[in-house]
Order: sequence, then C-alpha cells, then structure tokens
Amino acid sequence: MPSKKTKTSGTPLGIIGGSSLARLENLEVMRRRGLTTPYGKLSSPLAVGTMAGRQVIFLARHGEGHAIPPHEVNYRANIWALRAQEVKTVVAVATVGGIRADLEPGTLVVPDQIIDYTHGRKATFFGTDKRGARHIDFTHPYCEDLRGLLLEAAAEANIPALAGGTYAATQGPRLETAAEIDRLERDGADMVGMTGMPEAVLARELGLCYATLAVVVNHAAGRGTSTHAISHAGIAEISRGAIARACRILDQVVMRYGG
Repeated sequence: MPSKKTKTSGTPLGIIGGSSLARLENLEVMRRRGLTTPYGKLSSPLAVGTMAGRQVIFLARHGEGHAIPPHEVNYRANIWALRAQEVKTVVAVATVGGIRADLEPGTLVVPDQIIDYTHGRKATFFGTDKRGARHIDFTHPYCEDLRGLLLEAAAEANIPALAGGTYAATQGPRLETAAEIDRLERDGADMVGMTGMPEAVLARELGLCYATLAVVVNHAAGRGTSTHAISHAGIAEISRGAIARACRILDQVVMRYGG
C-alpha cells in the first residue's frame, strides 16, 4: 500500500480546515504566506506557525470567510502549495452528512475509502500540458499510517472516533435529494461530503501522506432529523461541539507527529 510515514524529521504537518474550521485556536502563527502557484490562487494564505513546539501549516479550504463553495475550491493550488512548503503529511478536516445508521450528528469518523461523484473539477496534476499521462494507484485512498495516528490521538484525547467508512464526494454546492442518498447507500457509501475529491487524489499524486477526519454534522437527506429537510441551524449547533472535539484530536496529532 503506498503511503508516507508520519514521522518525518524536520517537516511541517499540514492541516486543511473545512467548514466551521477557518483557523486553529492553538496555532501560534509566525507568518501568513500567500504563494503563486502554477495552478492559480490558494483558497487562503498559508498560516505558518507552531503547536506544541512543532511546525504546522494550516490552510482554510473555503477561504478565511468561507467564501469559496466546494466546486470552486482550487484544490490543485492548495495541495501544490503545501507540498512546496515541504509538507509531507496532511490531515484534512471535512464536515459530512451521515448515511449509515450509526453516524449520528456529532460523530467523528476516520474514513478508509472514497467514491467520487464530482464532475468538471481539475482533478489531476498529470496531463499533456504539464507532466504527461500517469496512472497512480488509488486502491487505498488514505494513508494508513496517518489514519492510525488520528485514531490513536482520538483515544488519547478520550474522544470517540469511528474507524473506517466510505466517503461519497458529491459535486455541490446544493445538498442531495433523498433519492440520491438512497443511491449512495446502495453504492456502499456511509457518509456524504463535497470536498473529499479531488483533494485526496491530488495529495496522492504528489506523494503526500493524507487522511481525513470527518465530522458528521447532520443526517443525510431523507434520514433521521433530515427526513423532511436539512436544518442549517441544526448543522451550526452540532458543528460547534463537534469541531471543538476534532480540534482536541488535532492537538494530540500534532504532539505525536514526529516532524
């Protein structure tokens, strides 16, 4: 299984924040760096600093004011910029809707598989204009070393986090219909989000050790409290507590990271 070790001496840990996580409270920011990339503008300047005495580079996926919708995120620029700063390991935080019955709002999950339903996104660094054709292995889309570290960190923080699950990446920005969620469930998806791809495959193309900490903020359409409609107010309420728990896990990840 292709993956990078998480304990790489002298390298910063990259953290990508999703919805409701535009900055890290415990990150002592030394500088904010905007980069020019071959792929255009980043979602936000890189926040370069330290946590628990370790180097961390944080990037807000949707911009600092959550202005960028999922289908317009410049995933290539974001991943390229982190790699340009010598990041080799990336933890991505993503909010999702729970499809599987036990993925109640507020649950934290470390998925191990992904299904891509997105379209029209710039999803590779390889092509005739850049590096030529290349077909990478994506059998196991997440770095197992980092998945293990996330689960260990959750246990150390005494925060329940489920191991495994399939993330369905949909196009957005609209939420799904109940029938679409039924289809995703038949396909084997356990949770649904809009930013998992192409972020994961781009990280793989650049040889990064990448894993996702998924935060369930609502039942998927047609399920549970979302049987009739999805409540944005309910998502906001769940997000506050769930993101705070996710950040406690990130604190433990940083302390355990060997960079």
